[in-house]
Amino acid sequence: MIRHKYKFQTLQMARRSICSSARRQVENKVSQKQKMFQEDNGMPIHLKGGSSDALLYRATMVLTVLGVGFTLYELVKASFPQKKD
Repeated sequence: MIRHKYKFQTLQMARRSICSSARRQVENKVSQKQKMFQEDNGMPIHLKGGSSDALLYRATMVLTVLGVGFTLYELVKASFPQKKD
């Protein structure tokens, strides 16, 4: 019983020393983001985040086109097997 109590206290102290570190206060920017995404400026919603969103969008489109092209190439290559001499 005493060992169990000692073990519990040790675990509790270890948890307390890890979890009770001073937390950094972060400013709430949700209202600013809501205003930015809700304004009507003719820009698609997936690009309103700025240049990083545009870069991610373009990279995704390039990878998609390359993937479709490679898939079509492999399908054509598999459709016409090589002739054996």
